[in-house]
Amino acid sequence: MTPADLASTVLTAARAVFVTRGLDVSLLPETTTVERPRNPEHGDYASTMAMQLAKKAGVAPRELAAALADELSSRPGIKSVEIAGPGFLNIRLDAAAAGVLARDVVLAGQEYGRTDRLAGQRINLEFVSANPTGPVHIGGVRWAAVGDALSRLLRAAGADVGTEYYFNDAGSQIDRFARSLYAAAKGEPAPEDGYGGAYIAEIATAVLAEAPDALKLGEDEALEVFRVEGVKLMFAEIRQSLDEFGVHFDTYFNEKDLHDRGELQEALDRLREQGHIYEADGATWLRTTDFGDDKDRVLRKSDGDWTYFAADCAYYLDKRKRGFDRVVIMLGADHHGYIGRMRAMAACFGDDPDSNLEILIGQLVNLVRDGEPLRMSKRAGTVITLEDFVDALGVDAARYALARFSSDSQIDIDIAQWTRASNDNPVHYVRYVAARTAGVARNAADVGLTRGEPDDFHPELLSHEKEHSLLKRLASYPEEVATAAELRQPHRIAHYLERLSGDYHRFYDQCRVLPVGDEPITDLQRSRLWLNDATRTVIANGLALLGVSAPERM
Repeated sequence: MTPADLASTVLTAARAVFVTRGLDVSLLPETTTVERPRNPEHGDYASTMAMQLAKKAGVAPRELAAALADELSSRPGIKSVEIAGPGFLNIRLDAAAAGVLARDVVLAGQEYGRTDRLAGQRINLEFVSANPTGPVHIGGVRWAAVGDALSRLLRAAGADVGTEYYFNDAGSQIDRFARSLYAAAKGEPAPEDGYGGAYIAEIATAVLAEAPDALKLGEDEALEVFRVEGVKLMFAEIRQSLDEFGVHFDTYFNEKDLHDRGELQEALDRLREQGHIYEADGATWLRTTDFGDDKDRVLRKSDGDWTYFAADCAYYLDKRKRGFDRVVIMLGADHHGYIGRMRAMAACFGDDPDSNLEILIGQLVNLVRDGEPLRMSKRAGTVITLEDFVDALGVDAARYALARFSSDSQIDIDIAQWTRASNDNPVHYVRYVAARTAGVARNAADVGLTRGEPDDFHPELLSHEKEHSLLKRLASYPEEVATAAELRQPHRIAHYLERLSGDYHRFYDQCRVLPVGDEPITDLQRSRLWLNDATRTVIANGLALLGVSAPERM
């Protein structure tokens, strides 16, 4: 029995009580929840249903709790119900009701943990979106890990998700990138406002390999060659490094397309229709202060050039036109100022910023070794790159480490800790359980121990305290996934997996699965093998949400 199953049972029991006592059944909620008490001695789960409904129903809380307890106690799978305090219901399950979950998890396989909590939501999730003027740096790496994990979580919770990388191939930054490549190709220092690092020389050399006569052209023509070819080569490298990190986007969206298709003008016209555009000092402005922004924003400058914010407006409108009802944008720590203007922009289009737009801000990541910041990348010159990070930790450890912490907190990633094969390394601790459960299954097969047919499973035999604790942890996984998706917090899955790993180790230490010597195989051992394999299933499913592999051997 999962917490959701039990919550449904509590609601059914409450309906029966209300009907029997002649109370108004319309007061009953459509859904309810149960919680795990902090103190296991208080039961397996707790419900506050009686306290929530008593006053509305005109009944004393403990009186209603007593009626609910009597009704619940008669339901299959409920061992006992106790009343505590002003009307808490502390519920204990019988062993069979708790134990059957092991079979259900194994049979569900990869589907276990998936819910329909966010069904019907169409979400566009944009993350990383680094400009193609250099390799992905460590800030972008964090969003790559967190954003990809979040997309997996949202889908597991039933949402229709489109992941997107906004490819900025227009504007002054690209101009500076092209001038930097041009200078490097000629053997000259980078412009004062240009880009440095060995990668600039590498890309310049690659451009010349593609267009060997580029330096024979006039400067304007040559710069265009370096702009087009350089951006293409740099983005190909960015995309390859993300692919190798296990991050793949549904859509790579070019900013230049917004300009070429006239979408900036379309957005301007739409905003003008809404009555939020005005002209001043020869420029075209959006009156964002009407919706809480600290100042109005220029969309088109007096010289006729579009601003970056105009492209932001057109891009947002493009996403909404594609049918996404919620636009989620993940931005770096230096983008706090974007929140007010972007929310105001959504309101100017006639949208509800609370419903249609969501902006997540991530904090900085520091990579350290022996307590000292890691050296800067020789290739990038001023930053730690995705390749540097993966070289230091490996893909699995890097992804787990970045997703394990709340994205709104600054973190230090210690290379020594995250590469150590010990229990103080969280990713090793969890992946070791994946390997141990697989090892138990292999060893069981070697001695002829199998789970048997599902109908021959004996869940009532899983009555040991450590078995019960492990089963409760497994039962909470679907709710953990749904909550992590709703709160946009992939780190909750990592923390859950670490708690589950601890429960499994304690079960393994006290509840032997395999027979010893010539000991006959028993139904208890078969039941424990179901529980072992259920744990493997949930560990693998949870790690998959984080984009981390679940090894069969370590």
